[in-house]
Amino acid sequence: MFNAHFLLSLSLLLSFPLLFLFVPRFLPQRHVEISLPDELDDLALFRRATLASLSDAAASTTRRLGGGPTKPKIAFLFLTNTDLHFAPLWQLFFRGNDPLYNIYIHADPFSKVSPPGGVFSGRFIAAKKTQRANPTLISAARRLLANALLDDPLNAYFAVISQHCIPLHSFQYVYNSLIFKPAATSSSSSLYRSFIEILDDEPQLWDRYIARGKQVMLPEVPFTRFRVGSQFFVLTRQHALVVIRDRRLWRKFKLPCLNLDSCYPEEHYFPTLLSMEDPDGCTHYTLTRVNWTGSVGGHPHTYRPPEVSPRLIHQLRQSNSSYPFMFARKFSPDCLQPLLDMAEKVIFRD
Repeated sequence: MFNAHFLLSLSLLLSFPLLFLFVPRFLPQRHVEISLPDELDDLALFRRATLASLSDAAASTTRRLGGGPTKPKIAFLFLTNTDLHFAPLWQLFFRGNDPLYNIYIHADPFSKVSPPGGVFSGRFIAAKKTQRANPTLISAARRLLANALLDDPLNAYFAVISQHCIPLHSFQYVYNSLIFKPAATSSSSSLYRSFIEILDDEPQLWDRYIARGKQVMLPEVPFTRFRVGSQFFVLTRQHALVVIRDRRLWRKFKLPCLNLDSCYPEEHYFPTLLSMEDPDGCTHYTLTRVNWTGSVGGHPHTYRPPEVSPRLIHQLRQSNSSYPFMFARKFSPDCLQPLLDMAEKVIFRD
């Protein structure tokens, strides 16, 4: 009898380390709060970027009057919490186009992301912890925009890219489409527009609107102005400034949700803000293709190596707008080699 009790006690004692090891995997992930010091750091960064942009605007007028040869650039903003598995493919994409782009990387400092080297060397910005379905992703994107605005006054477009994203065309095709094929309309006063998805008729929109409480978003964001769209977009410099200057809507979207199942602030903040500030200055569609067929847990379909083919690339390019899709997600890391195998003959042959 003594031996039985002893063995039972011993087995329970030995099981405690296993509980500490496995229980966190099954418990809900702890909501990441944005600390006051982080918030103040961001505000200081946004203020510097705004002031620098005002000075840059005056300087650019002087450059135009002086006839100086300047070419606009595209800022590629990589938002990641893992290694950039497709860095070799992006290296090929950027090759030979140095004067026309800049790269900025926001890597979750708690994820131990390995620097990929090459064109990505020295392009990591000061980053904070991020979490899916959390305002920290909004902060990360705003941080990227501010750094790009502050770094180079020639950055004209700002493309937010995921670590699971690949290019569908050559750099020159993307550049010429954005810079030399303006998406302006008769109702827009601006020559260039932002490529951001803005939807107002999604079935779960009401549940997401009241995720923080029924009246919490009022009066700044009435339900009739609440929008949803992809967090991966291409913004003009004008709209990048709108985003980092905003304080009014941010105060609402950074609030914690009561219903976590309907909480995706990163998919609502940007389309809602730009729809309220300048709806005609936005295309209302994204340039990043995503396949939601068979999505699991709110994640889109992930392409695997057997699916990668020239036919897939051509299919992913097709869109219902006047612009084809320029990027696509979501691809598993082991897709890298089959993508590299057809990069020159398929992906970068427009």
